[in-house]
Amino acid sequence: MKRPIIRLIVKIGIGCLLLLIGVIVVCDVLVVRNASGRTFDNIETVPHNKVGVLLATSPVTIDGAHNYSFDNRIKAADELFRSGKIEYIIASGGDYTRDQKYGCDEPAAIRDSLIAHGIPADRIILDYEGTRTIKSIANAQNIYHLDSVTFISQKYHNERALYLADKYGLHAIGYNAAPSPIRLRRFKSTIREYLARPKMFLDLLTNKVQ
Repeated sequence: MKRPIIRLIVKIGIGCLLLLIGVIVVCDVLVVRNASGRTFDNIETVPHNKVGVLLATSPVTIDGAHNYSFDNRIKAADELFRSGKIEYIIASGGDYTRDQKYGCDEPAAIRDSLIAHGIPADRIILDYEGTRTIKSIANAQNIYHLDSVTFISQKYHNERALYLADKYGLHAIGYNAAPSPIRLRRFKSTIREYLARPKMFLDLLTNKVQ
């Protein structure tokens, strides 16, 4: 009696795993196809938008290590601004100084780094409600009344942001910051993004912007 039950449990487990993998693959394909031709690596080919949205990031990782992805997003924003591709930058994120051991005030950290690169403070807008990508996009439209933006993040993040922007009727492109030079960080980011994409579809289905 035990063996048939064990076989059934194994079959159900394998079926659930295959279903999960299938969902992840389908979500990934939809997001990548939707972003085709709308993310840029070459600053010369980036169309002009008045406002760039630097999506939430912290100078330190959750375990207290230096976050090179933060540096690269700052560099990408600086390139856009100095090339005249954007005129203002929304520093989107949350203040986690009280909630996390290595938490920081993300918008303030972004602002300070941008100013250190020579970007005027009056061209930087702090969005403390941008604690999730979907909220950053909703805020761009509903709070700042924008109809077009340039997202600034790593490519995988820009692709997801573009899908969300389309659902909100926000015209958008993405300028891709370089990924982390640390292989383990890149791997973790990739896994996290594969899981974030199905979560995004669930949020859209349930109209969840929290």
